[in-house]
Amino acid sequence: MPDLPLTGERTMPGIWHETYWFARHVVGYDWATGLLADQARATGTAQPPRVLDAGCGEGYGAQRLYNSMCSTGAAATVVGVDYDAATAAHAATAYHDVRVVRGNLVQLPFADHSFGAVVSLQTIEHLWNQPAFAAECTRVTEPGGMLAWTTPNHLTFPPGNICHAHELTAPELRALVDRPGLDLDLVTMTGLRHGPRIEEWERRHGDLVKAQLADEPAAWPADLAAFVTSLTAADFVLSPDDLDNSLDLLVHARVRG
Repeated sequence: MPDLPLTGERTMPGIWHETYWFARHVVGYDWATGLLADQARATGTAQPPRVLDAGCGEGYGAQRLYNSMCSTGAAATVVGVDYDAATAAHAATAYHDVRVVRGNLVQLPFADHSFGAVVSLQTIEHLWNQPAFAAECTRVTEPGGMLAWTTPNHLTFPPGNICHAHELTAPELRALVDRPGLDLDLVTMTGLRHGPRIEEWERRHGDLVKAQLADEPAAWPADLAAFVTSLTAADFVLSPDDLDNSLDLLVHARVRG
């Protein structure tokens, strides 16, 4: 188990009762690595771009990006940034392949056009000044570079999370990308939802998220605990259809130029 306190917000590997949420995050990182591969093919470059993981948290996702980018044999540079000092220190210690910096996401400590891509998963909803975050991500990304963000869908996420400053709907996320003067073009918006195995479980037992939130993990029924610990990224699907009913929203944008 990572040497960080369990806050319910910082998803981490190796925690059995966090497996459902961890798998949802892994889907996002795998989606982002696919976009990075597409970008490399489109530009004809073997060298992956420098990538920023904005709001890297525990660091497993930044390491996952690094591993995927290096799997082709090319060198890669992945930088993680997080505002929490203990979290940034942990990530720097646990993942030596990733360069980790403590910094403010609405005042990123990097020069203009420092990165070929900025990835940020399940972070925007925590920020009070979301337009400033979008502007900073754009500023530090080189022209033609990509942004890949995910965030929970306000319409389907359980209400009352005091750690979320503002959750977004699909139209609000699109409006954030389309803000005048931001120099971003929306490429795709995709939704994450449960795959067939979870849907089948829910037909027999009811809503899986509500079942997990109904009690402390130690009090979960044995069948719920067993099912949650068996989940992987393969138990979720991505689709551009019916975004209002998706669980998470994934946006891919490109910096003009």
